[in-house]
Amino acid sequence: MSTLPADPSPAPSPTTPAPAAARTNTTAGNYFVSNYPPFGAWKSEDVEAYLGVLEQPPRPDVPLGLYTHIPFCRKRCHFCYFRVYTDKNAEDIRGYLDTLLQELTRYASKPVIGGRKPKFIYFGGGTPSYLSPDQLGFLTKGMKELLPWDEAEEITFEGEPGTLTDHKLRAIREMGVTRLSLGIEHFDDHILEINGRAHRSKEILRAYAYAREIDFPQINIDLIAGMVEETEEKWCEAVAKAVALRPDSVTIYQMEVPYNTTIYQNMKAEGRLVAPVADWETKRRWVDYAFGEFEKVGYTVTSTTTVVRDPQKVKFQYRAGLFSGADLLSIGVASFGHLSGVHYQNQHDFQPYLSAVQSGRLPIYRALQPTPAELYTREFMLQLKLGSVSASAFTHKFGTDPRTTFATPLSTLREWGYLVEEGDRIGLTRDGLLQVDRLLQEFFDPKYRKGRYA
Repeated sequence: MSTLPADPSPAPSPTTPAPAAARTNTTAGNYFVSNYPPFGAWKSEDVEAYLGVLEQPPRPDVPLGLYTHIPFCRKRCHFCYFRVYTDKNAEDIRGYLDTLLQELTRYASKPVIGGRKPKFIYFGGGTPSYLSPDQLGFLTKGMKELLPWDEAEEITFEGEPGTLTDHKLRAIREMGVTRLSLGIEHFDDHILEINGRAHRSKEILRAYAYAREIDFPQINIDLIAGMVEETEEKWCEAVAKAVALRPDSVTIYQMEVPYNTTIYQNMKAEGRLVAPVADWETKRRWVDYAFGEFEKVGYTVTSTTTVVRDPQKVKFQYRAGLFSGADLLSIGVASFGHLSGVHYQNQHDFQPYLSAVQSGRLPIYRALQPTPAELYTREFMLQLKLGSVSASAFTHKFGTDPRTTFATPLSTLREWGYLVEEGDRIGLTRDGLLQVDRLLQEFFDPKYRKGRYA
């Protein structure tokens, strides 16, 4: 049996010690940084600012991405914090798909779209693969008529293995999907069951094999380190099985327990402050082990969560666009997007979303118009999650050198032993990359460091 090494690197011993949160039990909350300013700062008062930018032409040379939220699932995972529904019938789903197309129709005519075609497209959820082939065909045909996909460099589709019949996989491939992302999470049936996953290991292997057979250009698999009742032995086995599949890429997340999850509700009912999942030190160690096992067979670590088999072929255009300031048009209930530098989120409940669109309005719930400094910080932090940032590229784009702008937080990371500086590159050590979401708090404006991230 494989065994894991000790914590990948010893804790630094700087003059100013790293926060104690580096090595604590997992408590409730969102820790994964995916935007800035934090979602908790977005407010209804900024909706008018967002609606205003829709009537202006797009910023020059800014690519457009398209995200579509499919909120339906067979079962709600115990750790899920997304807006999903397990009680909708075929009529409800068809009504939702009609509404998605109505929403997209309104955007397609706005000056901010300006005839642009999406460079990257993402179907997320929920479970996009919950839809039937006929439902998928209806939706994608309508989308292509409104915003043609002929210039899309990447089309990503999330799938739950248990929903992926051979017929449905072929339909997804014929849609034009270039990256199939399989939410495997683990290969152990008990771990899958106790965490509320709907699929089992046999469904994983069947779906993966047929997806390979019909030649998806890229297959990504997701794993989660530190799930309920995870053990070191089971994690090693899961990593070995993932390596044996030889996927094109793997995303490995560290388990967190946001407030709106079943796990947190159970914790609250029992009066528990610590989540029944692995602590942060263990999760970092397990992810580092997985990275190492994939590196042994030629994979490359390309971000805090990702390994890829061939970096020349696997580019993650969706992530690259988001992290470098591309526009993202997001449609669907509770979806997040940003156009011309202004963030927005749609109505986060099913009926209010439907009612808004069907009454002729855009279904915006809250928004935020970041300052130029906040946009600078957002882009720097997100790109740091890829491992390193080009100081000269930032200086060219924004007019100031991040080594000057962020002198204080960079000095702190340097003192803690997490910073790597090589010529033009500002980067993180492996141990720094494994806990980057915690370290990014050093770049937050003090007013955003308190309160919930979401």
